[in-house]
Amino acid sequence: MLQCLEWEPSGSFYHVPMKQPSENGALNDQSEASGLIDINLAADMADPDLPPNPCKAIIYHPSVSKLIAATAPICEELPSDGILLIYISASGKTDCSVDFQKDVHGNSLNFSKAKHAPQASQKRENSVSQPAVDNNPNSSSKLGHYLCLGSQGNGASNNLYPEDLVPFTRKPLFLVIDSDNSRAFKTIHGAERGEASALLLSHEKPLFLSDTTVTSGGSQFTYFLTAPLQAFYQLIGLSSNIEPDVYSNAESLLSSALVEWEVLLCTSNSLDQVWAQILTDPFLRRLILRFIFCRAVLCLLRSTGDSTMHLPECLPRLPESVSPKSAVTQIHIHQLAERLGVLNHFHFLDSIRESVQSR
Repeated sequence: MLQCLEWEPSGSFYHVPMKQPSENGALNDQSEASGLIDINLAADMADPDLPPNPCKAIIYHPSVSKLIAATAPICEELPSDGILLIYISASGKTDCSVDFQKDVHGNSLNFSKAKHAPQASQKRENSVSQPAVDNNPNSSSKLGHYLCLGSQGNGASNNLYPEDLVPFTRKPLFLVIDSDNSRAFKTIHGAERGEASALLLSHEKPLFLSDTTVTSGGSQFTYFLTAPLQAFYQLIGLSSNIEPDVYSNAESLLSSALVEWEVLLCTSNSLDQVWAQILTDPFLRRLILRFIFCRAVLCLLRSTGDSTMHLPECLPRLPESVSPKSAVTQIHIHQLAERLGVLNHFHFLDSIRESVQSR
């Protein structure tokens, strides 16, 4: 996730040094590590062609008080034209010793640039709506209406409730929750104290069509947000040793899909103002587009059925033009699945299949 919030080098500081003639007329190649080159690391690694990376902070297994204490000063120092991104990966189980989806990075908190915010009130916001009781029989009885932070069970000091983050909604907030209990944080939507917030909430249970397990770098939802094509491969159970030309073609198909979804969002008359504001940031826009891909793939899987526990959610809702049921979305997923030979794992609208067969 951290890499997704960094600009990729444009290559301007990767120029190979020119070979210079030595005293005996031979050419000295200074591109190798000779130990004779004076390197100013701070200057050489600053790419003048790129804007500065957003301010970020990462907290590993924090207590709730430490998390809030770290968030408040960052909000104070962030620019007035930005958005606060909070990404949290944590379990919703009361037994905090249980790792959520084998996320070896533990609980993490990422921030990107945000509008300048006043000091968060220390008074508890008592009017936050309480989460509805989950009557889903498939839900774990160990899940409460919170996330369990910290490396060990230390009681309430490790329980992060939705209302704990409400004070930060006085300014634009983009909240990404990757947890088996992410839906508990839906109550933040509509309970903001100033600016409306945008939420991306992970699905409760990961799906895999083979015996593969989640990557050691994080859960399935985070994998889709950070490396969508690799996450698709893992979901279907495709080998990572696929032919380079096939992989390159799949990358092109995915890139085309993301570009079209971006155009649809930016030109939609039904786009919520919250998303319109977030789309101005290239890093956050990329997360939204990858979320659309993740949701579409999981929704169109044959094994998903009507179960919502396998589908991620967003609040407020994105336009129907980028929903999994839209023809535009299904065409892109169909093209990718067809190219990789995994069409049998997905179900599409009859009109999509007919239009493809008539090509």
